Amino acid sequence: MNEQFDPTRMNDDEIRAAVRDRYAASATAVLTDLGAGSCCATPVDTGPVTRDLYDDEANEVPAAALAASLGCGNPTALAALEPGQVVLDLGSGGGIDVLLSARRVGPTGKAYGLDMTPEMLELAQRNRAEAGVENAEFLLGTMEEIPLPDASVDVVISNCVINLAADKDRVLAEAFRVLRPGGRLAVSDMVLLRPLPEVAYRAMALWTGCITGALVDDDYLAKLRAAGFAETGIEVTRTLGAAELADMAATLPADVIPAGVDPAAVIAEMDGAIASAFVRAVRP
Repeated sequence: MNEQFDPTRMNDDEIRAAVRDRYAASATAVLTDLGAGSCCATPVDTGPVTRDLYDDEANEVPAAALAASLGCGNPTALAALEPGQVVLDLGSGGGIDVLLSARRVGPTGKAYGLDMTPEMLELAQRNRAEAGVENAEFLLGTMEEIPLPDASVDVVISNCVINLAADKDRVLAEAFRVLRPGGRLAVSDMVLLRPLPEVAYRAMALWTGCITGALVDDDYLAKLRAAGFAETGIEVTRTLGAAELADMAATLPADVIPAGVDPAAVIAEMDGAIASAFVRAVRP
């Protein structure tokens, strides 16, 4: 919210670098714990956005995969994956959703994870080996240029990553490209339930860690349709209220809030406007 860091005025390369740095730091922290011989990596907790998303699956994945999760939902719990399907997770991080997907599609299926952060890929490979999952593969690359052939995937999932993309239209077009006809997009993401004034939008980008900010729900649906998707829909799974936003704001350095801006007034503007959601669409 100051001149040193204004996420609304970053160019595509700056956005991508900021996201990569953030995720690299998270992966490095977990890898450092593991390298020090810790039995349990310290979870990365960014507050109510990421908390308590995998309570039912905690025993299905390595602790390090759970610790590195920076998502805003649990797409594998809502995507209705079936044996034999090919799944692609955009921005797969430490691999938690890839490993869960691989188990759900079974040995006749395949789960790919795509991430642009080498440190996260290193952690994901370690977690895959620890879990003994053979039908998972992790790829280095960006969501704007998915390194898979046309019509090669049944389901595209993602967990609070598309909203970080420098070019969301390109990401959705790429997801459409790699999906087979009848294939599904099933992602967890942050959305706005109403437009916000600029100061509140900038605060949201800081407080939720969403560097580029979330789309208004109707705009998200419009972008999906523009990419060619049908049967689009958004299901809100968690809404951030004033108390949660205040808790998140309290963790920020004082210098990110410029003189003359009342944090309480900004929180009031944001109250109930920011949500985690499950986004669905189908490639005709």
